[in-house]
Amino acid sequence: MKNPIKYSFKTEIWLFIIILAAVCLSIWSFQYLPERMITHWNLAGKADGWSSREFTVIFFPSFLAAIYAILTISPRFDPKRERYQEFSRVYFILRAVVLLLILIAFAIIIFSNLGYKIDIGTTLTIVMSIVIIIMGKVKPNWFLGIRTPWTLSSENVWNKTHRLFSRLWVCVGICALIVVWINPAAAIIIFSAGVAGSFIYVCVYSYILYKNEKKEYKV
Repeated sequence: MKNPIKYSFKTEIWLFIIILAAVCLSIWSFQYLPERMITHWNLAGKADGWSSREFTVIFFPSFLAAIYAILTISPRFDPKRERYQEFSRVYFILRAVVLLLILIAFAIIIFSNLGYKIDIGTTLTIVMSIVIIIMGKVKPNWFLGIRTPWTLSSENVWNKTHRLFSRLWVCVGICALIVVWINPAAAIIIFSAGVAGSFIYVCVYSYILYKNEKKEYKV
C-alpha cells in the first residue's frame, strides 16, 4: 500500500530537529531536575500531577518519536488517502506544529521544575490556536479534523464545518490572550470552555448541514 505523501530530506529535517531538541533537553536537564517532578497543572495553575525524573525525561522524547511515526505512516492506511495530495503542504506543516506543541509542553515542564516562571496558559493558547487554524485547511480524511458521520459523508459539510471551527478557535484564542493579561487562571478556563463549546457546536452544525443537504437532493 503506497503512501500518498511524498517525503524528502527537506520535509523531514525540521521534525528530526524537534525530536533531537527534546533528547538534548532531557540529557542536559537531567542532573538539575528534582527526583519528583511536577508534570501537570489544573486550570487554576496549581500543580496536581507528579512523575519521576527518569520517567519524564524518557517519556517525552519517546512520545515525540512515536507521534512522528504515526503521523508519517497513517496516510498510507487512510481510506481517503488519495485526498492527501490536495493538502500535502498543510499536512507537512501540521505534523511540525503538533511535534512543536509537544516539545513546548515538555520544555515548560522542564524549566518550571528548574525554577523558571512560565506562563503556561499564554504559551499553549498561542500554539493550540495555530494548530486549529492549520486544521481548517485539511481535506476529508479519517485521521485528522472534525470526523463526524456527517462531515465524512459530504465534502461540502466537511469544508463548511472546518471553516467555522477554525474561526471559532481563532476567536477563543484571541479572547483568552486578551484575558490572560488580566487573569491568567480565567484565560485558561475561557480557552478550555471555548474549545469544548466550539466542538459541540460544530458537531451539531455539521448534522444540520448534512440534513439540509439531503433534503435538497430529495427535492
